[in-house]
Formats: sequence, structure tokens, C-alpha cells
Amino acid sequence: MKKLLTLSLAILMGMQCFSQENPFFREWNTPFGAPPFDEIKIEHFMPAFLAGMAEESAEIWAIIRNPQAPDFENTIVAMDKSGELLRKVSPVFGGQSSVYNNPELQKIAQQLSPISSKHRDDISLNPELFKRVKAVYAQKDELNLNIEQMKLLENTYRRFVRSGADLSPEKQEQLRKINSELASLQLTFSQNLLAETATFTLKVDDKSRLSGLSEAMLSEALSRAKRANEPNSYFFGLDNPSIMPFLENANDRDLRTQMINAYLTRANHNNNKDNKEIIKKLVTLRLERAKVMGYTNFAEMSIEDRMSKDPETVMAFLNKLWTPSLSMAKSELKDIEAMMKRQKVALPSSPADWRYFFSKSKQQKYSINQEEIRQYFTLDNVRNGIFYVCNRLWGIAFSEINQIPLPHPEATAWECKDKDGTILGMVYLDMHPRPGMKNGGAWCGSYRSQSYDESGVRIVPIVTIACNFTRPSGNKPALLTTDEANTFFHEFGHGLNHLFRETKYGGTSGNQRDFGEFASQVMEHWAFEPEVLKVYAKHYKTGASIPNSLVKKIEQNEMYGQGFITTEFLAASILDMEYHLLTEIPQNFDIEQFEQTILDQYGLIPQIPPRYRSTYFSHTFSGGYTAGYYMYIWAEQLDSDAFEAFLEKKNIFDPELAHKLRYEIFARGGIEDAMDLYKNFRGKEPDVNALLRNRGLGK
Repeated sequence: MKKLLTLSLAILMGMQCFSQENPFFREWNTPFGAPPFDEIKIEHFMPAFLAGMAEESAEIWAIIRNPQAPDFENTIVAMDKSGELLRKVSPVFGGQSSVYNNPELQKIAQQLSPISSKHRDDISLNPELFKRVKAVYAQKDELNLNIEQMKLLENTYRRFVRSGADLSPEKQEQLRKINSELASLQLTFSQNLLAETATFTLKVDDKSRLSGLSEAMLSEALSRAKRANEPNSYFFGLDNPSIMPFLENANDRDLRTQMINAYLTRANHNNNKDNKEIIKKLVTLRLERAKVMGYTNFAEMSIEDRMSKDPETVMAFLNKLWTPSLSMAKSELKDIEAMMKRQKVALPSSPADWRYFFSKSKQQKYSINQEEIRQYFTLDNVRNGIFYVCNRLWGIAFSEINQIPLPHPEATAWECKDKDGTILGMVYLDMHPRPGMKNGGAWCGSYRSQSYDESGVRIVPIVTIACNFTRPSGNKPALLTTDEANTFFHEFGHGLNHLFRETKYGGTSGNQRDFGEFASQVMEHWAFEPEVLKVYAKHYKTGASIPNSLVKKIEQNEMYGQGFITTEFLAASILDMEYHLLTEIPQNFDIEQFEQTILDQYGLIPQIPPRYRSTYFSHTFSGGYTAGYYMYIWAEQLDSDAFEAFLEKKNIFDPELAHKLRYEIFARGGIEDAMDLYKNFRGKEPDVNALLRNRGLGK
């Protein structure tokens, strides 16, 4: 009765907003059925969430009370289809929280966290529901299911077991409390980091201290200061388009030190935004959750259903890469310190020196001028290069949509058509930073996933790609670094994974987690191929194609520095794993000491901090990549081997391979195990050494 009363109250609360014309409670008569962002208000979210949870709860109870014997359709498929209103509101709320955040949205997120956690647990820990699922699973061999149906059944059953459905009521209650607290802590970690990144500003009043910075960098710094009503100063922030060029180019060592120290100590200032105690609670609760579920540690539980299967395999993989990467990084350090000696800069070197002197060393070795290269990589050029590659590989085409609501005024919308004119979906692009409002980094998500309606008509996906790329400056368009261009190709690969997917069920649409970066990373391989660069890399003033000399320098630029790039990534991956390999958490667990002990144990040189220090390591402590930051480089062994297939054909646009890549991998989502999908494409398991060759770390 108590559950029914709670359900009724939630329905009533949700229904209250019908009179307020809540857009979530009606069909969206927009192009593609996209969210009407211009009509959605903050006060619409909570009623829609509550109504969505009530609706899904009612659907679940209808499944449980179905008098017919449990079967694939009335139990497994019915569950897969439930929660339509939640699937409508959740992506919009999550998307807006990522790109258009504000205190009101943060407050709603905090209020929702325990409610959502309870709702999920009420479903995944419902004994009567699991009883029906288990009954269907027990007869799976007699059901004559096709490969996708069988995968949905297996995924559903495993999801219940991994959520604790087989545990005793006492342990389930313990799990509920842990899940609720974990959700709240992860949200707080993320909000603290967002605030800390936005809070710091390096203010410089004396322009003479900014020698080494280009006019474009200075212009952007002036613009930031003007927006803060200090027009005579220069402002630099901790978002990548501001800090990374600063660290590479600013001649003033003291200013570089201030910037890197602020970056490395985010959410580590012993104030109300400090994340150390949150991390301690997170790793403690995660370990407790793993032990309740019968595992030795959290990594063991997390990795079990991934391609890699167990932590031992992951650690062996990371260790295999660590030795050659660190060796190359130490070789690069010699170049850096030789450059410092020539310039009579005091040793030892520090993290504030690496990017700056490495950039100088690279310029000396290869005469590379990043500012010269950027002239050919306008944001529009890179986007057109991506569209060109997509068209050459698969015949698909993109065109901008002008009359459509946007998730933010700076975003643009694009329609994607297949080579036969069929609409595949649409994509939002949101390219520039908004510190304090927009999350850092780059990501791809969806406001609506691909699906099929009752009559078998494909419902097209609505994809969103958000980045934090350099803004236009003065009369100059947005000129991207090669790293930013590579990131654009990467995120668009995720987008293609959404656009090409053709799965019937939501429960079979997703890849295994450590295969999830394959689609994005395989697209990176086309970004700087000379044949592709000649098409899209054109000078923003003259329109001239990039000269062969610069193409060669880009190739050299990509290879030189892989020691640093790989080592900083591996250090973060190892740190993530070591937190979640712990089998006991000391009462006086010191986060900083633990981190330093691990890095010292692996011999990381002090000039290279891990890509993410603990207090701002959102991939693992905000969820999503927990005990899984390794997944990027794990997938790289696959994408490197896959692109070598094109090179073996001596045609990077080989139509047969492109067709197999799309239909054997992208289109099939999680219908089969990831390794089987890959072997369907390649005909064999990947050659792990392809990764080392791709990074210049092996033959």
C-alpha cells in the first residue's frame, strides 16, 4: 500500500503541470520531433521527472500483475519499452545541465538524485519482477529467439543480477542506501569541479609579461576581461582553449607556474568545494557495494561484463604500454632540459616547463609553428573535412537546419541523409567554452536514441556534440589546433555510431563499455591523412590548400611527443584502477598521499602530472568511466588495427571495408559481443602492436 500511495502522489504531482502547458506532456511538433528548447522552462523538469517515474512504475506493476505466464514479449520486451516519458525528459535535462548549467538546474539535480536512485532500485530490486525475468531466462534455449532477442534477454537478466536482485532483502536494503549516497556524491563532485574551474582567473595587467602569446591569444584574453568589466586587463582561465596555449607559449615562467598549479589543484583547497573527502567516501562506498555483491574489489565487479573481462587483463595491458611510453618520455625530457640549458633557464624542470620547452624543442627539430598550422584549420574547414570523409566512406551528406530550436544560441543543427536520400538523423554542434555554465572537455550524447515504432518505421536519432574549442577572435574565425581538430573527428565518430545504429531494442543498442570508444577513435585516423588534408585544410585568408611541407610537419608533430601524451594518459588510467583495486580503505585514508605513492611506485617523472589528478578526475569520480579510464587506449588497439586494414588495401576510402565498418560494427550496437563484432569486420582479432605502431612506440 505504501508503494501504491507513493506512486499515486507522484502521478498527482506530475499531472499538476498539465495546466501549465508543460512541453514534456505533449507531442513535439518540431523538425524531427526535436526538443522545443525555446519552450522548455526550468520549472517543467521536476514535474516531468516525477510523472515519468510514476508512469514507468505503473508499467512495471502492469508487467508483474500480468496473469499470463511470463514470456519474452510480455516481460522482456515490455520492460524494454517502459519509461517513455523518462526517456524524453532525462536527455534534455542532462544535456542542458552540461551546456547551459545554472544554480537552478543544479538544485533540481540535487533534489532528483535520491529520488532517481530509489526509482531505479525499486525496479532492479523488485523480487516479483525478477521472478518473471528469471522464468523467461530459464527457458531461453526453448524460445527460438533470434540473435538480438537472445542478447536482450541475456542483458536484462544480467542487469538484474548485477544490480543485486539475487541478494537477500537485508543486503538489498544495504545496496539501496549505498546507491543513493553514491549518486549524490558523484553529483557533488561534478558540481564542485564545475565551480572550481570557473572560479580561477589569472589576471595580468602588464602586457609585457605576456610575450610569446600570439595576437589571437591576447585578443581572446582581452575579450574575457571585457566580459568581466575589466577592459584594461588580460584574463586567462582553466578551460583548455585558454590554459593549454598559455602553457605552450607564455615566456613568463612564473605565470606558467601559477596557471599549472591552479589547474592541478582544482577542488583541492580545503574549502567547501574540496573533493578529497568526497573521493574517500566514493571509493569506500564502491568497495562496500562490491563486497555486498560478492566481489573482492570494485574493479572486479565493474570490468566483469566488458571486453577485458577482469582487472588482471587490464593491468597487464597498461603495464605493457607503460615501459616504452615512460622510456620515450624520459628521452623527450632530455630534449626539454637541453633546450632549457641553452636558454640558461634554471633546472630542474617542472610541470610548468614541459609544454613550453617541448614546443620550443619541436619547433627547433621540425621548424613547426603551431600558429602557422592553425591558419588552415578553421572550425568550418574541419567540420567540412569531417563531412567529406563521411561522404567518401558512406555517401552520407549533411546540411544545416536553420528553423529549429537549439539547446543553446551558439549551437547549430544539421540534418544527415543517407546516399539514397533517406534521413538518418540530426546532429547539434556546440563548439565553444562557457566557463561555469558548460562542462569542460568534449563529448557526444543524444536527445533521442534510434529506435523503431510499432509499425517498424525507424525513429531517427537526435545527436549532440559539445566541445570547448578556441573561439573566433577579432576578425579571425575560430582557428583550431591540431589537437582540437582531432577531437572534432573523435566526437563525430561517436555521432556516427548513433546515426548508423539499427537495433530494434534499447537494451541491445549500447556497446560494451571498453568498446565504446572504438567508433570515435577510428575516425581520428582520417583527420590528418594527406589525401584528406588537401581537401579541407585551407588557409582562412587565401583559401589555398595546405602545402606539402606543412602536411609533413603535422605528421612529425603527431609522432613527436607521444611519450608525454601516452604516459600522462596511462598514469591517470593506472590511478583510476588502483583506487578501485583496493580491498580495504583505511580510516585515515589520505587521498594526496595515496595518489603520490602510486605515481612513485610506477616511476612517473615529476615533470609529468597524470592527465587527471584525483580531485578533478571526473571520468572516474563523477561516474561513467569508473575503473574504466583505460577504455580509451584499450579501444585504440582495435581502431589502430582497423585502420591498418584500410592501409593494407592501399585505399583509405575502400568501399568494401567502409561498408563492413558501418554494417558489421556501427549498425549493430550491442547485438553481439564486441570481439565478435570486430572479428566480423576484420576477420581476425586485433593486433595489439598496431597501437604501439600508431603511437610510434613500437615497430
